[in-house]
Amino acid sequence: MSFIPYLFVDNYVFEDWLYRALIFLVISCPCALVVSIPLGYFGGLGAASRNGILFKGASFLDTMTKVNTVVMDKTGTVTKGVFKIKEVVNNDAEVYAEQGRSKEPEFPALSEVEMMKYLMAIEEQSTHPIAKAILEYKTESADFETTEVSEVAGKGLMGTVNGKIVLVGNKALMTSNNIQVPSETDGIVESIVMISIDGKFAGYVTIADELKEDAHEAIKQIRKAGISKIIMLSGDKDSITKEVAREMGIDRAMGGLLPEDKLNEVERLKKETGTSVAFIGDGINDAPVLATSDVGIAMGGLGSDVAIETADVIIQTDQPSKIAMAIKIGRSTRRIVWQNIGLAFGVKIAVMVLGAFGMATMWEAVFADVGVTFLAILNAVRLHKMNWK
Repeated sequence: MSFIPYLFVDNYVFEDWLYRALIFLVISCPCALVVSIPLGYFGGLGAASRNGILFKGASFLDTMTKVNTVVMDKTGTVTKGVFKIKEVVNNDAEVYAEQGRSKEPEFPALSEVEMMKYLMAIEEQSTHPIAKAILEYKTESADFETTEVSEVAGKGLMGTVNGKIVLVGNKALMTSNNIQVPSETDGIVESIVMISIDGKFAGYVTIADELKEDAHEAIKQIRKAGISKIIMLSGDKDSITKEVAREMGIDRAMGGLLPEDKLNEVERLKKETGTSVAFIGDGINDAPVLATSDVGIAMGGLGSDVAIETADVIIQTDQPSKIAMAIKIGRSTRRIVWQNIGLAFGVKIAVMVLGAFGMATMWEAVFADVGVTFLAILNAVRLHKMNWK
């Protein structure tokens, strides 16, 4: 390169042009550019990890910046998933009489304790949070023989207890098995677990859950982050889901959904022009949706192993407010990366032009390479010092 000016320049001095060529060589070293980009992403991943958010790759930091629609599950995501028994209603004739109701003859008469023993015998085979709440019911061990317990997706469980076929789950499970359900259950807002024995409705238990402490703040922060649409999809009762959504100020809510219903809804949203969807969930049933959404976010504490394995981002502290933080970290990381790229190109081009006219020394060339690399490192480290709250 130092020989080319000989053809065009008068008073050619080889030593001067060799020096300029060496300056060009030092400046053109891509260290600053090559190092600054991954360092920016490493800084973002580290900042997220320090705040209880695990990104499974730098690419998801970029994808997170494009999210404009947040879809979330209810139980275990915005609620604590720690259920408590609120009421136990059995088909005891005396209890019905006290409440001013007449027990229909096709409903078997069981005492509360006896009904709960059948219910607990089935729920012992489940890991669902509602099952754990039912198992906290204080009663003596039933010593019932339970066999052939299986899950009915989105509806409940069925099995054999002491030779009797027992169904435990929601109204959809009862209806699909042609079991008559009292009309009084239609007006119940709380989660309800129904039980039938040998094809006859035996009673129900209402379960109460409560919102996580930062649930309301989470929705405020998500909106503040510029998310235009927030949707709640849940397998829980539609009335409960919509009540929780109304209380939190969520745009739209749908309850009583099976896993495939959630999947279809997210796929429909993704087909809308310019829509990038992040789904937040924690259960086994959420795994297909987590895999399908643009960014799948799982709750790492209460979340099932399948959900955690499938998700792209994991909230290790189970706090929904971390969702907005993840979006902010992704955007800041992207901004830092572009700053580093601009810094590297800007300084190198400027010093290169000066070097071409003989106005730059080797010290400026070294700064344009090593110095800019050092500045890019410091810029990336800023991600760890930022306040994300």
